[in-house]
Amino acid sequence: MDKKLVIPGEFLSDDPSLADEGTYVEDNKVFSTVFGIASFKNHVRVVPLSGKYIPKPGDLIIGVIKEVTYSNWIVDIRSPYDGLLHISEFPRRIENDEMSKYLKIGDSIMTLVSDVDANMKVELTLNDQRLRPIKEGRVIEVTPSKVPRFIGRSGSMIAMLKNETKCNIFIGQNGRIWITGRDNEMELAIKSLLKIERETHISGLTDRITNFLKEQKGEKVQVKKPEKKQKTMAEDKTEPVEESIEETEEKKESEGILDELLGNEK
Repeated sequence: MDKKLVIPGEFLSDDPSLADEGTYVEDNKVFSTVFGIASFKNHVRVVPLSGKYIPKPGDLIIGVIKEVTYSNWIVDIRSPYDGLLHISEFPRRIENDEMSKYLKIGDSIMTLVSDVDANMKVELTLNDQRLRPIKEGRVIEVTPSKVPRFIGRSGSMIAMLKNETKCNIFIGQNGRIWITGRDNEMELAIKSLLKIERETHISGLTDRITNFLKEQKGEKVQVKKPEKKQKTMAEDKTEPVEESIEETEEKKESEGILDELLGNEK
């Protein structure tokens, strides 16, 4: 198994060249910096199971304006570091004394992390057709490290949620989720998202959320029951082998959950 749960300071590798996100090197050995899931495929990295969002260039996130200065909007991005949206990164030309007319304190924006320097100065932009101020719908917050589970492998979870709730749902890398749709549909989407937040660590998450949505909509939920059959003498003799196969399947399912948390695709 190339993934495991680790704690801060836990030894991970003797090869410092493999060190990646969530690790540090000391005495030519690699250790974990956080409590999370370590992946040993190609490189050694650790995805935290809790904690603040750490911005990276290219991240699509949702920010909240917390201050307006002469030439920058200061933006809360759910990180130890504030985001800076310069007036030149607004999608139209405006004057400095007009900034609050376009974005005021408390406004939410769908934005992009354009750059992060060595001192963790986080620069944002709205100069992209995908980006905009958020004027409608609802925004909720979830644990940033659980974002891959909301998206699902190859986007399976978010696609299912959009289809079943008839809502538009945008999941920011910083754990803010923007939902638009009819009031009752948004309520259903929010209930489902919060259920995912609570149950990310339990296997069979996609099936449980699918059944939950059907129940909430009053649809019939089909429960699969294992077929029972009488064992022959030959089958009784091979029972230990069957148990071994079941253990293997459980192991595969466990690895699948870790793959989703790490954002890996098979």
